[in-house]
Amino acid sequence: MPGIEKLPIDETLEDSPQTRSLLGVFEEDTAAMSNYCTQLYQAMNRIYDAQNELSAATHLTSRLLKEYDKQRFPLGGDDEVMSSTLQQFAKVIDELSSCHAVLSTQLADAMMFPITQFKERDLKEILTLKEVFQIASDDHDTAINRYSRLSKKRDNDKLRAEVVEDVYTSRKKQHQTMMHYFCSLNTLQYKKKTALLEPLLGYMQAQISFFKLGSENLTQQWEDFLGTIGTSVQNVRREMEEEVGQMQQTIQQMERSCDPLYAPCDPDPVHSPVCRSLTRKQGYLYIRNKTGLVSSSWERQYFFTQGGNLMQQGRGEVAGGLVTDLDNCSVMAVDSDDRRFCFQVTSFDGKKVVTLQAESRKDCEEWIATINNISKRIYLSENAEELAARVNQSALEAVTPSPSFQQRHESMRPSSKGRTGRASSISSVGSEPSPALSVLSLDALVAPETPIQFDIISPVSEELSGQSKAAAQSGRRSNPFGESGDGTAEDSEDSILHQLFIVRFLGSMEVRTTESVDVISETMRQILAARAIHNIFRMTESHLLVTCDCLKLIDPQTQVTRLRFPLSSVIQCSSHQDNKRLFGFVLESPGGRAVCYIFESNNDGEKICDSVGLAKQIAFHSEMDRKAVEKRKEEDKAKEKQQEELSKQRQIEKDLEEQSRLIAASSRPANPPPSDGQFLVLSNSQSEDSDAGGEDGKKKGESEA
Repeated sequence: MPGIEKLPIDETLEDSPQTRSLLGVFEEDTAAMSNYCTQLYQAMNRIYDAQNELSAATHLTSRLLKEYDKQRFPLGGDDEVMSSTLQQFAKVIDELSSCHAVLSTQLADAMMFPITQFKERDLKEILTLKEVFQIASDDHDTAINRYSRLSKKRDNDKLRAEVVEDVYTSRKKQHQTMMHYFCSLNTLQYKKKTALLEPLLGYMQAQISFFKLGSENLTQQWEDFLGTIGTSVQNVRREMEEEVGQMQQTIQQMERSCDPLYAPCDPDPVHSPVCRSLTRKQGYLYIRNKTGLVSSSWERQYFFTQGGNLMQQGRGEVAGGLVTDLDNCSVMAVDSDDRRFCFQVTSFDGKKVVTLQAESRKDCEEWIATINNISKRIYLSENAEELAARVNQSALEAVTPSPSFQQRHESMRPSSKGRTGRASSISSVGSEPSPALSVLSLDALVAPETPIQFDIISPVSEELSGQSKAAAQSGRRSNPFGESGDGTAEDSEDSILHQLFIVRFLGSMEVRTTESVDVISETMRQILAARAIHNIFRMTESHLLVTCDCLKLIDPQTQVTRLRFPLSSVIQCSSHQDNKRLFGFVLESPGGRAVCYIFESNNDGEKICDSVGLAKQIAFHSEMDRKAVEKRKEEDKAKEKQQEELSKQRQIEKDLEEQSRLIAASSRPANPPPSDGQFLVLSNSQSEDSDAGGEDGKKKGESEA
């Protein structure tokens, strides 16, 4: 006999859609077998009841046996051994159909009793278990829906205890009923073979006894054939009994081990810790569906991860449907007014947001950790779970001091005896330690006792009071968001470079040095480790505008500038070594402090760093051009001034020559004074010049004379 198809009893507690689909196949097979058994029973009943029509009844039986291979059984329909055996029986029965007239007693005991027992006891028992299982399943759905609708604001201990007890009772009843139902369906796969073969075997044995082993139609060959079939039936029955015993043991073990899992509350974290290294997960979740502008409804579906996708599947569905793409997505726990244990999955482009509800806090945290691991594409590696565990372990060790490093750090700083030193491995998450930082302490990069800021706080918030006072004195309205109204927007609009990126703020912290190239990697490691330890998944999404003058963080909803960094204060900018979506830059504040800001982008972080570098280059060249233009203007002004001095000097020399000529002409003795009484009157300037240059005038006059 070929292998027997069986339902997995160990998957009854999970109650996945795949198990329900397989159960539907078994139920369809049971219905087909019941229909076929009913027809066979009617045929054998005609043999027993109608002795005059025995020939016609046996002929009908033979015909039904010949049509066995044409039946569409979902399970075992291509059983060649069973089909060939029934064909042989059909041949024998067809030969003996006209020879039997009086076999009522033998047929009642050997033929009608087994088929009647199979039809009236086994098949009806399965139908009864099916109805009980359906009722238990409906009760469990009602109880779990009532538990999920527990109000978060109006928490009633008595009501919650009653609902939890109801869920426990209904889940236990469904699980036990489902296991017994599966056991009966698996047993039917064995019984349907014996239920068909035993009546036929009894019928043939009655025929042999009736003809006293001397019938012409029954030879030694048929006896051997019937003996082989009888041995096969006994083997099937023995295998069925062994399998039933194993299934009963499995049911007892699962009833004992699954008892703590019936309650929907969080299990003991000591015995059932949260696993953060998963790259695949499946289970039932509630999904929020919008039914209107402000209204929504929750629907319970079976969710599972397939590669980099989140899939959902309803009961009775053959395959699942795509919910969202998990590559480069973001996930975080959210607070809901009417539901607990909710989390939100946002696609990489921010266009699709899915809100889901888990059954417990442990299940919620495992879903968040699994989606985070899939978002980082850890599932594409060969040892995905080991890599995910190593990444999470690195995040835990990032904030755990190392004793050996602590001793070495204290030995390098003898003056730090009275102070508790902070030390950890200087390595970024998922990357190798930098050689430049192998001998440096943590305090060499990050200032000790530095708090990490996980939300955006404008650096000009401390100056808002002064700005508001100045705005009140000048009669201008102050901006409550920290923006100045000095026309910086108009200046930025005239900038050559305008690039906009979608980023999410991860955190910022003060750093001690700005010269090391690894200060940004160390800050990333600190912030990511702190987020992993404290389960901080909320991130503020903004638009980063890169211009030649400054960097701006703009609120995507209100278009209000949250932060503004002058480009001259950005000291360095770089991305993560392994995860190129992470980038950061170090900003030098006016007070002399250096602060490192870390972001996560939808695009490549290197592109943003290149854009910032390009902006600094453009600003540098613009400054050089401006200085060159100013220098050229100064040179032009100096030349103009020199030309003015030179033209003024030439004009003075020309005036001197004219005065000298007049003086020389007036000092000639041959010229008599005018007779008509006219006098030569010199101007004051000419007289002064003549007095100053008298000697030169005399010499010039003598030369002219």
